[in-house]
Amino acid sequence: MKSFTNTVDGRAVPSARTFESKNPANGEAIGLVPHSEPEQIAQAIASAKAAQPAWAALPDGKRREHLEHVADALKRNATYLAEWVTREQGKPLGGLGPDQVPGALFELAGCEAWTRVPASLELPVETVFEDDGRRYEVHRKPYGVIAAIAPWNWPLLIAIWQIVPALRAGNTVVIKPSEYTSIGTLEMVRIMAEHLPPGVLNSVSGPGEVGAALVDNPQIDKIMFTGSGSTGAKITAIAARHLTPTTMELGGNDAAIVLADADPAAIAMGLFWGAFINMGQTCAAIKRLYVPESLHDAVVDELRKIATTVPMGDGFGAGVVMGPVQNRMQFDKVSRLVEASRRDGGEIVCGGQAREGAGNFYPLTLVTGLADGAALVDEEQFGPVLPIIKYRELEDAIASANRLDVGLGASVWSSDVAQARAVAVRLQAGTVWINQHGAIHPMVPFGGVKGSGWGVEFGAEGLKAVTQPQVISIPK
Repeated sequence: MKSFTNTVDGRAVPSARTFESKNPANGEAIGLVPHSEPEQIAQAIASAKAAQPAWAALPDGKRREHLEHVADALKRNATYLAEWVTREQGKPLGGLGPDQVPGALFELAGCEAWTRVPASLELPVETVFEDDGRRYEVHRKPYGVIAAIAPWNWPLLIAIWQIVPALRAGNTVVIKPSEYTSIGTLEMVRIMAEHLPPGVLNSVSGPGEVGAALVDNPQIDKIMFTGSGSTGAKITAIAARHLTPTTMELGGNDAAIVLADADPAAIAMGLFWGAFINMGQTCAAIKRLYVPESLHDAVVDELRKIATTVPMGDGFGAGVVMGPVQNRMQFDKVSRLVEASRRDGGEIVCGGQAREGAGNFYPLTLVTGLADGAALVDEEQFGPVLPIIKYRELEDAIASANRLDVGLGASVWSSDVAQARAVAVRLQAGTVWINQHGAIHPMVPFGGVKGSGWGVEFGAEGLKAVTQPQVISIPK
């Protein structure tokens, strides 16, 4: 079985200890991942620290040129990296284009796009005030060394969201991938680092203790984390000891509200993919669906028609649209919440029973008959299960959507865009979509409120988030 390596100072760095990465479709080991030792973590940070001044001092055009070469390399290696995503994360290989499964090749296309767009953005000096005596300019300066902690659901794409803006702004990066999906990210970092000066991009891998050691190092100047609220709280506590700034993109329990004038047949496919893209393993996926009594049965029926006909299996299989749940811990959580929904009076419309055999396959599951307070409604399932909740009064649905201490995304579905907008502005979420859910763009800021985190990524605002403002006061 092949052993993979980290990249530190532009070199391949193995570890004496390794652990297996497993294919969630069949449970088979697919490679050995290095378990970074404390001295290797320190070495990666020291390498990034040493490389950062020269990287920041490069002319802006040169840094952008490096990132364009990185984007070209990601494009050339898209199939190779996508195959690792399918092997390790489980999502179907899929393809590109509007009629293709949004799977691993889709993820790699996103990696390229989210590299080219930050490379194209300007970080201009801003004149914020001037009078007869002085002009005040805001200059954007890099933090220094960024520690990035990436998750397992979109392992390469979210890593790119952390890495590329940081590099674009003149920071250097040490990234730790999830221990569940390390190989694809390590290979992507290796490929990217070939087109960057040594030390600008480094990786460390291993379980949570490796991430803890990375963020607890006083040489780290900022932390970027995407993952669960519980892990985010632990990282924030560590960061507080060193007063290290953080950007946190934490879990969501996104609510979608269907208004009474919506057409169930017209919105069904949008609702389906809003909930079940990546097997529901997406932070900004629909996790709770509120539907008026008058439309409830029709919406449920339309979703059932789709959910019961979507092919599920190994992501390399022809025609496969849905893969496995990525890891057994998450699989068990999904199973637990479905069983809890039965005890809470829920009705299983379809699915609801784990598939026998190898792999973490759980069928697409729709549950009705629940109310606020049920475990499946209040906890983020992060899997292929959707509770559909009846409401009588729109005010009740808005209150239900806002009642939890999360606020990553939300959506409103209606034939009347003006009415939907009036509801959207009342929802407590970082992004509210109208007649779609979860669509993101590299030019549009993305982030959460309340327990879903703080700070934003993407676009000019995301680029500013990996810089510190410096005001220069200039006499005339």
